[in-house]
Amino acid sequence: MTSIKPPSTGSRGEPVRNRVIDAAERLLRDGKAEFSMRDLATEAGVSFATPFNQFGSKAAIMHALSARRIATATQRFADKPRLDDAGQRVLLAVSTVVELMLEEPRVNRAVMGWLGTPGPTHGEVLAQSTALWASAIGEGDGLIGGEQEPVLQSLPRQLAFGFRGVLSFWTAGELPDDELAANARDVASALLRSLPGKA
Repeated sequence: MTSIKPPSTGSRGEPVRNRVIDAAERLLRDGKAEFSMRDLATEAGVSFATPFNQFGSKAAIMHALSARRIATATQRFADKPRLDDAGQRVLLAVSTVVELMLEEPRVNRAVMGWLGTPGPTHGEVLAQSTALWASAIGEGDGLIGGEQEPVLQSLPRQLAFGFRGVLSFWTAGELPDDELAANARDVASALLRSLPGKA
């Protein structure tokens, strides 16, 4: 099973924020989703105050882990061969994110479970997710005819909402791992079919 990022070696000069995030990821992999900030500081090899000083709360750390996943999914999608049809690219992006989520379902469910938890600052998950779907849509080639710029501008955000909805049921355990991909594709396909000129 491929991990999102190799565990930190704690080498000198490593950015402290990454040390803390790496430590949180290791704790989640070890089945310690309820880790305390003291546990986190110990795992990261930093002072008790450091995670608070760097992030402010556990929620913010979990949001940073989510951002790491979106960045990984975005890079993996970018590395795939470019398809000509925007609809096919959206479905490829869906498959890419689902594959990533299922690599470490226990860890990713724990991360996703924190996204609805407010932290001291607003997260960037919606903006990052919207950017991923915008990348998949591109110019919208193959989706709809011209004069539909407002529709194409709103579609990435709608896809972000729809995909997050599917992930929330998966996170809660209501959607089994083997049904995640099909349901995520169904939601994306329904949004694509709702575009003007699509049947």
